[in-house]
Amino acid sequence: MGLIKAGIGALGGTLADQWKEFFYCESMPKEVLVTKGQKRVSGRSSNTKGSDNIISNGSGIAVADGQCMIIVEQGKIVEVCAEPGEFTYDTSTEPSIFSGSLGKSILDTFKTIGKRFTYGGDTGKDQRVYYFNTKELIDNKFGTPNPIPFRVVDSKIGLDIDVSVRCSGVYSYKIADPLLFYTNVCGNVEQEYTRDELDSQLKTEFISALQPAFGKLSDLEMRPNQIVSHNTELEEAMNTALSAKWGELRGLKIVSIALGSVTLPEEDAEMIKQAQRTAIMQNPTMAAATLVGAQADAMKAAASNSNGAMAGFMGMGMAMNAGGGMNAQNLFAMGQQQQAQQQVQQPQPQPQAASTSDSWVCSCNTVNTGKFCQNCGARRPEGTPRYRCNKCGWEPQPGAVPPKFCPECGDPFNEGDIIG
Repeated sequence: MGLIKAGIGALGGTLADQWKEFFYCESMPKEVLVTKGQKRVSGRSSNTKGSDNIISNGSGIAVADGQCMIIVEQGKIVEVCAEPGEFTYDTSTEPSIFSGSLGKSILDTFKTIGKRFTYGGDTGKDQRVYYFNTKELIDNKFGTPNPIPFRVVDSKIGLDIDVSVRCSGVYSYKIADPLLFYTNVCGNVEQEYTRDELDSQLKTEFISALQPAFGKLSDLEMRPNQIVSHNTELEEAMNTALSAKWGELRGLKIVSIALGSVTLPEEDAEMIKQAQRTAIMQNPTMAAATLVGAQADAMKAAASNSNGAMAGFMGMGMAMNAGGGMNAQNLFAMGQQQQAQQQVQQPQPQPQAASTSDSWVCSCNTVNTGKFCQNCGARRPEGTPRYRCNKCGWEPQPGAVPPKFCPECGDPFNEGDIIG
């Protein structure tokens, strides 16, 4: 039992008879997920008086773009086809799968769920053809009725706080594995299975999955206002969070997410700003610049003091003395000291070895690759020069470019240090 492409079957002469029955599906509206195939019977069919749930040998089956067709026999899936075209049902062949755009993963599902045999080559008593809507199902609106925790992390400034966010938007999904959807969701549906039977459950699960998905984004050190511009990362995180309930159980997959807004309570937004200001003050140079700006504002205010400029300046001096004697000059000095310490801690560059056999070192200590020195214009000497400090005897590694000064005694390298 299997499917044969109609053109191949006709050319090969395997089925010389005309189609006795023809199963097809009209264009499926966006509200319909699964529908039972319609059967058109010709005068030569042996099933003119029987039930609709019998497929005669040699019947034709059509599959359109954006559809997946399955044949169910006695409640078990026996054939799958997601490839557009016309096919012939042949009980003499082995079960076949035309996976189309669904990929190879559906083969494993078919082996697990599908039924790989027939009743001695004869048809079963109940056979049905179902069509699945595999197009992207769009315009699924969502919103968070309650705030979702979001961890704001910035390792550069040592920020690590939890805030609450609200968001709204739309998402789209698709049936990526019709076999799982049929087995675990719709079953032997009589006529149609529509979105409204499932959307309420999906929306609740979608909102529940936002928290672990946001956790993935916070690991990337994203701010709440950056989530809107990183839809791809959010879609991947949502598919990961929903893999058990949607992917492995129902065969569904998130296609796209469009967030309308991500908002924070005013107190949480102010808390982040305050933490950023505090982090800035940890840098002495930034703190000094802030202090200079504050002092300039204070001087302007003192000059316009209604009690007299002198009284204003006296008050400003008292406020500066109350700060423990710390002034902008001291802060700038601390910043310069920190920068100097960081430069000392950075590893010093080591002498570079000659990159190729064509490079050579001039007596002016310039590395060249041409025939003449690009610094002093001296001609390239014959052979590869070797250096030895004429003061302490230190030698660089063979082929290595010597430093400008000997690392042992500090004597500069020159032509007198070339030994060969």
